[in-house]
Formats: sequence, C-alpha cells, structure tokens
Amino acid sequence: IILFLMLALVGEGLLSFGENYLTQWIGQQAIYDLRTTLFRHVENQPLSYFDRTPVGRVITRTTSDVEALSDALSSGLVSALGDLFKLFFIAYFMFTLNWMLAVVTLLVMPLMVWVTFWFRQNVREQYRETRKQMARINAFIQEHVTGMHIVQLFGREEEENERFEGINDDHRAAHLHTIFYYAVFWPSIEFISNVALAAVLWFGGFRALGGSALTLGVLVAFIQYARQFFRPIRDLSNQYDTLQRAMAGAERVFSLLDTDKSLDEPAAPVELDTVEGTIEFENVWFAYEEDNEGTPDWVLKDVSFTVEPGETAALVGATGAGKSTVMNVLLRFYEIQKGRILVDGHDIRDLRLKDLRRHVGLIPQDVFLFSGSVRRNLTLDDPGVDEDLMQRAAETVQADRLVERLPEGYDQDVKERGSSLSRGQRQLLAFVRALIYDPDVMVLDEATSSVDTETEALIQNALERVTEGRTTLAIAHRLSTIQDADTILVMHKGEIRERGTHQELLAMDGLYRKLYDLQYADQAASRGDDARADRRVQA
Repeated sequence: IILFLMLALVGEGLLSFGENYLTQWIGQQAIYDLRTTLFRHVENQPLSYFDRTPVGRVITRTTSDVEALSDALSSGLVSALGDLFKLFFIAYFMFTLNWMLAVVTLLVMPLMVWVTFWFRQNVREQYRETRKQMARINAFIQEHVTGMHIVQLFGREEEENERFEGINDDHRAAHLHTIFYYAVFWPSIEFISNVALAAVLWFGGFRALGGSALTLGVLVAFIQYARQFFRPIRDLSNQYDTLQRAMAGAERVFSLLDTDKSLDEPAAPVELDTVEGTIEFENVWFAYEEDNEGTPDWVLKDVSFTVEPGETAALVGATGAGKSTVMNVLLRFYEIQKGRILVDGHDIRDLRLKDLRRHVGLIPQDVFLFSGSVRRNLTLDDPGVDEDLMQRAAETVQADRLVERLPEGYDQDVKERGSSLSRGQRQLLAFVRALIYDPDVMVLDEATSSVDTETEALIQNALERVTEGRTTLAIAHRLSTIQDADTILVMHKGEIRERGTHQELLAMDGLYRKLYDLQYADQAASRGDDARADRRVQA
C-alpha cells in the first residue's frame, strides 16, 4: 500500500509537471506567433503610418500588450476550463442529492451574473485606459532618450521631468481604477456565495427539523457540496480579471493587425529583371494629408519630367519645395493621388515593391545605422553579399580607408543609430550599402550636405564613377555639386518652375539664378571673413 501511494504521488507530480509545462508552452508559442505576425505586419506598413503613429505606441503593442495575453493563453484558459468542469460536475451531484436545496443555491446566480457584467463593463474600459497610458509612457521615454542632448543643452531636465510625472500619474490613476473595481468585485462574489450558503442552511435546517424527508446528514453533505460549488466560482472570478486584462491588450493588438494601410501589390505584376533607367513623372499630384475640410494639402502639383538612361537630373529649391517628396513617391514609400510614375515605361504600381526597390538605390541625407558591426550594416545580413563584393564597394567610394582606421575593421561595433561614428563616416557607409546591391537608378538625397569638405571631396570623386552609366536623381542643397548635371529641375512650392542645364538656368535669370547668387554670396562673405582673420593673425 505504501509503495502504491508513493507511486501515486510520483505520478501526480509528473502529471502536474506535464500539465504546467504543456500549458505554458502552448501559451508562449501562441505569444511568439502573434508577436512575429504583428512585427511582420508593422514592417509592411507604409511610411505614412509611422508619420502619424508614435514609436512608443508601436513598441507597446508588440511588447506589453502582447504580454498581457500570456497569462490568459497559458494557465488562464486551462484553469478556467477546469473550474467550469468542476462547477458542472458538483452541480450534478447537488441536484442528485437534493434538487430543492440545489435550486436555493442557484437562486443567487442571477445576482452573480449581474455583478460580473458590471465588473466587465467597467474594468475593461479601465484596462484600455491603462494600456493607453503605458503607450504614452513608452513614447515619451523613447522620444526623450533619443533627444536627450537637446533636453540637457537647453537645461530642460526639470520641466521634462514634470511632464513625465504628469503622464506617469495618469497611468497610476488609470491603474488604481482597475484596482478599485477588482476590490469591489471579489468581496461581492464572496458575499453572494456566503448568502447562498446561509440560505441553504436556513431552508434546509427548517425542513430537517420540521420532519421532512431531508435529514441532517444529507444537509451537512449538501453544505459541503455547496462550499465546493462556490470555490471554482471564486477561482473563475480571479481568472475573469486576468481575462479582462488580456482582452484589453488583445483589442489593441488586433486593432493594429486590422490596420491594413499597406501598399497594394499588383495582382499580375510586371517582371522587371533588368532596368535601362528611364524615369518619367507624368502629371504627378501628391499630398501627405488633408486639411480640416478634407481638401488635400498638395506637396507635389502636376509634376512632370523625364530622365533618360544614364543621365543625371538634379532637383534644387528652397526648403519645403517638395524635392525629397519626389524621392519618396519614386520609391513608393507613399502612394500618389494623381498621375503616373514610370520606370522603363512601366507604372511603378504595376511592379512588385521588392523589384522596384532592388533596382533603385537610395543615399538618404539622414543615414540610419543599426546597432551591430560595420559588416552587418553594410550587408544587412544578406547571405548573397560576400566579402569581396563588400570590399569592392567600399573601395569604390574610398570608404576602405575609413574601415582600415577602425580598431576592428569591418567587425567594429556600431552603437545605436551610428552614434559612435561621425556624420561623414555614416554617409560613406551609406554609399557602400547602396553600391553593394548595384542599382540601375541612384537617388541621392542631399548626400553631401552633412559632411565636411574633405569627406565631400571623397564622395564627389566616388560619385563620378558611381553615377557613370546609371540614371541618377540628385536632390541637392549645394549647387556646386550639381553643375555638371544633364538636367536641373528647379522646384518651388511643389511645382517645377524651371528646367535646363546650369548655364541655361543662369541665363534665364530666374529662381535658379537667385539661389545661385544667394548661396555664392554667403560663401564669398564667409571666405572674406576667413581672409580678414588670417591677416589679423599674421599681423
């Protein structure tokens, strides 16, 4: 008998281990799949989604909101199913033992159901508010860690700390509301359960003492069943709170999954194996957003131009003229509202996004580098990029000199956003990254505007070789870098006002001439100040 009991205890322990491990594994696997699906969905959203959605909110949806489902998907659902099974099993025996006492016991159930619905209606809203406030906290922290140098530079630490305290206080208040409703809900369930037990004792006691068929033994046994009946109800109350917390997180997660703003892929895409490099804009209109009356706030207005294979076209104009927007719509980061953009005669909406972006390389003005090695930032972990290809691309733009000066070369660790490198160094690495994929069309978004004179000279020398034989669309701030362009497009308030070569535009004596005179007047004044300073030093 002792051996049998020991084996039974061991078996119980193994079954308990198996149950706990299996339920937790199922829950974590579901969370893993959901988080992976969510991240893949976020990756496919257009840039317009990220323009209006704070980064902290996206982080909250993919981390803590998903994590809120963990308890419900692992032990929560299994425990709830077990409690429901116990509930119906005990109710069956209660009716078998004495149906009248069972009916008395169940008379409190409508009140329990009402309390439960009251709790669900109120606490769900508070959990939504708690998740919302947590997203605000994450967004605030992410934004301020990124811009901490601005906060410290202007001495705004105390003011920003007060703002954070306000947001944190809103989160605390929302969470305290959930605690209040749970603090009311749990004692209410306990009270109703005790009322039911008291009613059973009162009704059954009178019948037992009154000489009915109900005996004291049956009454005592029934009370024990009734106590066991309300135990899973109490456990379900705990699980119900977990479920409401999970449902609030699930609503936010699935609302993100329901956000289908991704760019449409063509049903029958045009195969684009090779690209000659003809770029055409035909009467393109584009707006990032609409005003309060629903009228588009046009950033590009009836833009039309053509760049032939191998030619270099430069876009110039004042800040806000729409130059970078041309790049954004060419790469289909945003969808145009009117007109067409053609690559080799094919509407870019008829091309797979992957094909379009494989043939069009981009050197952005604000270079983003991931944390990791230099090699990872250049190859992006693409198995098709070997060491020789990476080194040849680096040599082309003379970035190999930069890499050689790093202590660990291509294995040098790069900090978040490339903060351990200068802006010029990041710009050179961006050139290498684009050249590795050998694009047929190169887009340069003020690629030399943020580098020093020496680095600019390196890039200019490299550009002469890089752009040879490639269609190039250069967005320029320094007019000295685009004087040899085949065509210069002068933009003003979203429209192309002038076009021609450098000399032709100067002869027009229009917008380009004003930009040229203004820029070179500033440079001449700067050189004059430097010369006067040199004379003072020599004196």
